[in-house]
Amino acid sequence: MKLIKICEKNLSISSEDLKREFTLNEFLDKRKISEIIDELRDMEYQAGVFFGETLTSDDVKETLYRLTEALNIPLFYYDETKTMDEQISRALEEFQWQLSYFDYPKGKEEYSIESLLTVGNGYLGLRGTTPEMDLSDANYPGTYLAGVYNSLTSSIEGTSVVNEDFVNLPNAQKIYLVVDNELINLEDNQVNYLHRNLDLKTGEFNSCSEITLKNGQRLNIETRKFASMENRSFYGIKYRFSLDYSTKNVQLISEIDGNIKNYNVERYRKLASQHLNVIENSGLSTQACMQVETTSSKIKIMETSQLFSNQLSFDEINIETSDNQVIQSISLDVEKNEWYDIEKIVHVSKDVEEEITFSRYDELLQASKKEWGQLWTAAKIDISGDLMSQKMLNLHTYHMLVSASPKGNEMIDASITARGLHGEAYRGHIFWDELFMMPFYLIHFPETAKQLLMYRYLRLEKAKELAKEEGHDGAMFPWQSGLDGSEQSQKLHLNPLSGEWKEDHSRRQRHVSLAIAYNYWMYFQYTKDQAFLENYGIEMLTEISKFWLSLAKYDSKLNRYVIEGVMGPDEFHEAYPGANEGGLKNNAYTNLMVVWLLDVMEQLSQKYDKQIDLDFEKLKAVKEKLYLEINEDGIIAQFEGYFDLKEIDWEYYRKTYKNIYRMDRILNAEGKSADEFKVAKQADSLMIFYNFPVKKIQNLLVNLGYQLPTDFVEKNLDYYLQRTSHGSTLSRVVHSQLAEVVGNRELAWKLYQEALYSDYRDIQGGTTAEGIHTGVMASTLAVTLSDFAGLDIREDVISFEPHLPEKWNSLAFSFEKQGVKLEVSLSKESIIILVDKEIEIYVNKEKRLLLPNKINKFSY
Repeated sequence: MKLIKICEKNLSISSEDLKREFTLNEFLDKRKISEIIDELRDMEYQAGVFFGETLTSDDVKETLYRLTEALNIPLFYYDETKTMDEQISRALEEFQWQLSYFDYPKGKEEYSIESLLTVGNGYLGLRGTTPEMDLSDANYPGTYLAGVYNSLTSSIEGTSVVNEDFVNLPNAQKIYLVVDNELINLEDNQVNYLHRNLDLKTGEFNSCSEITLKNGQRLNIETRKFASMENRSFYGIKYRFSLDYSTKNVQLISEIDGNIKNYNVERYRKLASQHLNVIENSGLSTQACMQVETTSSKIKIMETSQLFSNQLSFDEINIETSDNQVIQSISLDVEKNEWYDIEKIVHVSKDVEEEITFSRYDELLQASKKEWGQLWTAAKIDISGDLMSQKMLNLHTYHMLVSASPKGNEMIDASITARGLHGEAYRGHIFWDELFMMPFYLIHFPETAKQLLMYRYLRLEKAKELAKEEGHDGAMFPWQSGLDGSEQSQKLHLNPLSGEWKEDHSRRQRHVSLAIAYNYWMYFQYTKDQAFLENYGIEMLTEISKFWLSLAKYDSKLNRYVIEGVMGPDEFHEAYPGANEGGLKNNAYTNLMVVWLLDVMEQLSQKYDKQIDLDFEKLKAVKEKLYLEINEDGIIAQFEGYFDLKEIDWEYYRKTYKNIYRMDRILNAEGKSADEFKVAKQADSLMIFYNFPVKKIQNLLVNLGYQLPTDFVEKNLDYYLQRTSHGSTLSRVVHSQLAEVVGNRELAWKLYQEALYSDYRDIQGGTTAEGIHTGVMASTLAVTLSDFAGLDIREDVISFEPHLPEKWNSLAFSFEKQGVKLEVSLSKESIIILVDKEIEIYVNKEKRLLLPNKINKFSY
């Protein structure tokens, strides 16, 4: 065993296991720490042990936490009552579940921390602020309910523009102190330290802070917070404080603040943001309530709070109400070093009045923990040998369950926003990102997957209206969807680099309808839910197919069908250079997905011909003659005319701008356009390889009459990877999976790791401040299983082709297929699968029969 020894001072401790020794002061020296980390990172140490006399130093806690992350090994306090193996095991277990921050940076970095510390349950989300924090440039205590949208009109350069937003609701989290006439909100106080921690296993947030008051005395505050995973309408806060002196001049204040606006996204702040009208508020003793209504969508929200304390008396509680606030305050006579505590339980409901029974914090928390435990049993991915990857997988799983969960989303009309219940970017709208999220729910929580799919079905009529308005048949789903399924994409977009507004053609990403069709078909293929297919699926697939058949036009010169006026997933290319209208011709991803969908409809017609109202003569012709532009090397053009565009001097732009993720904005600020260049934000043509196995794509191409070289996958990956800026976090996931497919495992691992850390390290320069990226979080979980367990769920029979990363010793997970529960554990030598019912699978292309009550083990 190779261990690092860290001592609080020069202690004489002998152990043959301790191979490298430092004093604590060396690690606390910021000038030396980088050198030490570089020295240790490449050496195979198993753990680091801190020998010290005190366990209370916050500097030590922070140092050990940060070193654990940097070195990817556990560092911990020495416990002489436990063996070293026991201590390492405990440290590994604890660290993977704890997300900790030790500072209060204010501004965009603080906003990002708050996004990652969000608590929620799929129905309700609360950003990771402390109760004292107010809405400001420094911090942002957002409260969100799934499906609550509202539209406002703003004036932009003399033009009225209507925008629909995901609404920030009244802040009932608010608890704060006034100590000797000094208001405590952290932002305006002298904060000596602020330590916040989120327990990913239980969904509970806690914070500890120390403040030096203006009178020189010290105030300590501790808080706890959670949103109930068991009863989705409730969240709870525990708040306690202590002063290092006695005073008779303290007010403890609880508030429901309705003076709220949307302020999370800086570039939206010049637009109208007051979405709520307070229609009723009141307070009676320990209870307060506020009812608000959105200004245009007329959604009613009721927030009701109840205070509890085992220590404080509420006999003389003072209640003040104003147009937008309910304030409850208690005057306290505080003794030196005594702790004073209060609990606040909040109930939030939408468009219904409910009879509320309030339970205490600990009782609600225990029930919530139990539900979290069941969710983790179903969804956790376990790896060994890579502590930080394990932690990131836990973080991503946690935030997907905060974004949608079995009890949180039961019978509600909502899908998952691109930024979860964590922030307001993209105005909280629903995009094609559902395609990346669906596998997580499909294999772990199929009923939740079905509920999410119903969001789209309930907006089918609106999609048909949108298609009709554009002169098309069938259903055209919007690129950005919110309340009712109308198109919510902006017509103008602000470039933050140039400060100029430009026309936005993103609504032409009609492939969102194909993502919806893909999710519907995948759900049926995986679950064999015949009732869902017959009641909802066939109608959805038929209407989407009608739309694409109406878009496909015959070109006599090519003797093929073409599809014009669309955009692909890339997003940088909106139009041809110099064109007056947006849209492109024959986007490869779109056309191949259309061919796939028409093939599905042809299959379904054999059984459901009376339910499917399509022109099958045209369907067959389009399916066999849709056009793709392919060059002599077998490169599939992103769209027709792509090869005529100019190349970019990547070396120049990397040297000049360093961060070139958003090349579209850089070029626009230089007076150029991405439309002129071979540059992509994310995978476009390559996206088809994320959706289907290579063999399936080869069949699609052959049926279209195209013969490509045997190495066309490798060639296309190499070609487009050189021309992609990765301006979307999803880009790395797609390229990682494709790199794994072609056997470039070094590249696959590199891109996978970048995607895995993308929100945690906020690699896109502050976008996490506006909410997490649900698409990349869900897809990293899916790619972990597809790349490294080799799990493929896209065919009728699931298959495994395991290949663990070099750093990983094992991988274990559970999932469900058609009522069969599978528990999988694999190493570099073998795979073991436990099942509760008989099922056939493939392992490394060999068919295997799995039997219940048996250890099904296969070596490779």
